Amino acid sequence: MKYVIVIPDGAADAPQDALGGKTPFQAARTPALDALAARGHVGLTNHVPESLPPGSEVACMSLMGYDPLAYFTGRAPLEAAAQGIVLGPHDWAVRCNLVTIAPGDSGPMMEDFTAGHISTEEAADLLAACQRGLAAEFPDLAGWEFKPGVSYRNLLIHRGRDAAPAPLSGDLRATPPHDLMDKPIADAFPRGFGSRLLADIMGRSATWLADHPVNKARLAAGKRPATHVWLWGVGKAPAFEPFHEKYGTSGTMITAVDLLRGLAALAGWKRREVPGATGYLDTDYAAKGRAVIDELSHTDLVCVHVEAPDEASHQGNAAEKVKAIEEIDAKIVGPIAKHLESLGPHRILVCPDHPTFIATKTHSRGRVPFVIAGSDIAAGVQKTFDEVAAAASGRVLEPGWKLMGTFLGKDGMV
Repeated sequence: MKYVIVIPDGAADAPQDALGGKTPFQAARTPALDALAARGHVGLTNHVPESLPPGSEVACMSLMGYDPLAYFTGRAPLEAAAQGIVLGPHDWAVRCNLVTIAPGDSGPMMEDFTAGHISTEEAADLLAACQRGLAAEFPDLAGWEFKPGVSYRNLLIHRGRDAAPAPLSGDLRATPPHDLMDKPIADAFPRGFGSRLLADIMGRSATWLADHPVNKARLAAGKRPATHVWLWGVGKAPAFEPFHEKYGTSGTMITAVDLLRGLAALAGWKRREVPGATGYLDTDYAAKGRAVIDELSHTDLVCVHVEAPDEASHQGNAAEKVKAIEEIDAKIVGPIAKHLESLGPHRILVCPDHPTFIATKTHSRGRVPFVIAGSDIAAGVQKTFDEVAAAASGRVLEPGWKLMGTFLGKDGMV
């Protein structure tokens, strides 16, 4: 049996006035998704428990079949795993965004959580300056190091020692910067044990970055500068049960986002990189579709994650979100579904990880639609794939992490 999972990140949404009262899924032209709905099962699930943050770190963990209440320790440790950074029992990982904070009517506001989608090379230079600033202004801090990642997505790692008191704690909470777009930041700084240290580093980063040559060049080119680091997603290393032991099959992850790469690494999945996959609206959808088709000759389960719908929501752009969904349908779901039919026994699952509402530009918890089609899946009554059709089906599968067992036929619920 061959299995494919498609994750259109943040694609679930509410009806939009700009779309004539339709959701982006309803407004988009999606013949491939609708064909899956007509020959498969459509329903609703929820990947984000009430007690956990409504982000992809929780929701995609659930989609991969892991109970977030048992496995989730924070976002940054997952991204550390993507970079091959091994965290010891006393180590901590902190997600570090390079952001643009600007004056606003109600005080400083988050103008851009990506610092204008700063390049990876620029980010590395800026973080080197932050490392020098950290050493100069926080001489008593030992074992802290900025780790460049991809573009604005980076890490701050703390290496702890057995006898040393921990500088952070599991109750520390920090607001993701993508939830602060165009909003004041005064009340959004970290809270909990260790928050003062993180807030101090965030504040001092403004002086480390202000006159940096990278920012001067960006301003001269009409681009947004990286004015600060924003620290969040704190956590320690999680302990994952290997996916092949849990579900009896192997897996490959195709994504342009470190968070998903990290989840794959912890689950013991192979990771396949696709040239042209950017994690943004300009990603090469067709290349991702081709990579899935090729990878099916090497492994039994392939998961392809597409960040574009989420990015469109963070911009509050309904038209771009519809376009992203249509690209996923035409260049990923359609070709993959056609290819699967030539392979014999197969199943395909399409499911967003969480809603990202255009109206708020932020992630949210709540039910999302899913469709499972393929071998031994009887046709239901729904003919389209969208939030309304999924709700009308009457099929609700919760908690969301059990969807994987259903998809693989491990629990008899098909």
